[in-house]
Amino acid sequence: MSIEQNAPRNVLAIVSPHVGGRAAGTALAAVFADRAQVTVVEAADEDPKALREAHVVITGLGPVTADHIAAAPELRLIQCASHGFDYVDVAAARQRGIPVSTIGSSGAEQQNVAEQTFALMLALAKQLIPAHTALVDADWALPRLQQSITELSGKTLGIIGFGRIGQEVARRAAAFEMRVVYTDRSGESSRDDLQIEAHRVELDELLRTADYVSVHAPLTDESRHLLNAERLRMLKPTAFVINTARGALIDQDALADALEAGALAGAGLDVFDPEPPTAALRLLRAPRVVLSPHVAGVTRETLVRIAMAAVRNVSDYLDGKEPRDIVG
Repeated sequence: MSIEQNAPRNVLAIVSPHVGGRAAGTALAAVFADRAQVTVVEAADEDPKALREAHVVITGLGPVTADHIAAAPELRLIQCASHGFDYVDVAAARQRGIPVSTIGSSGAEQQNVAEQTFALMLALAKQLIPAHTALVDADWALPRLQQSITELSGKTLGIIGFGRIGQEVARRAAAFEMRVVYTDRSGESSRDDLQIEAHRVELDELLRTADYVSVHAPLTDESRHLLNAERLRMLKPTAFVINTARGALIDQDALADALEAGALAGAGLDVFDPEPPTAALRLLRAPRVVLSPHVAGVTRETLVRIAMAAVRNVSDYLDGKEPRDIVG
């Protein structure tokens, strides 16, 4: 469905409070200038009139449910300001013939997600958190920590999900002289443009052989709890799990069980289910974890790239072009 070129264009921008809220979305109105009327909210149902009249919804991690879609009879496009799209009811949009787009091909987030992945890996390998905490308490922890401090060089990194972000992580792993194996949904045996050595393997083999497992898959009904208790038991007790994708890709209770039992060396987590996590989340108190509050896609530079990629796609659509990166 398209919008008549001379018709009014109403854009509803949903920016959740935990990623900046209304203040982070106000610049959108200036970007579209007189090309569209932009309303910025922190939740889709905050302004029922704006939702009812919206032709385009831009959402930055703000849920767009089937009820929201049903309440928007003029809706023509849902644009996710992210690589992920799990917070949008894609099936409900599909039933209405409404495309759901991401910024996947823009590469806006891949640099910093890859950097955050290695920040977590290095913090775990070098025991930075316990070392820092001990020194603050005037405890020279070297004798206690030196047996658990490791190197990345020579280790096997298993990457689950080998899209743009997964490949960016692989390039950095090569610089650390790590062996890279990966699994993804495409079934491809190689990536000619990667320019580094990486081997595609089945998920079970990846889990059995990797020293570090880094998750970069999209969250779908099929991938929810991809790393469940059974699969976590396949990992070596010296292995580390890194998740900078979506919290629900891992069974969080099963991961806490493994850490508490000493069945894993540690975990580095930037994402949780739900977000923000509640105090009841056991991983917040689990041993050998490094945690960050979903910062992998929110550097100053990344936020600009994300916003511009989303705006570019919506602007092209308003000009009558097909939207990019349609999912579902």
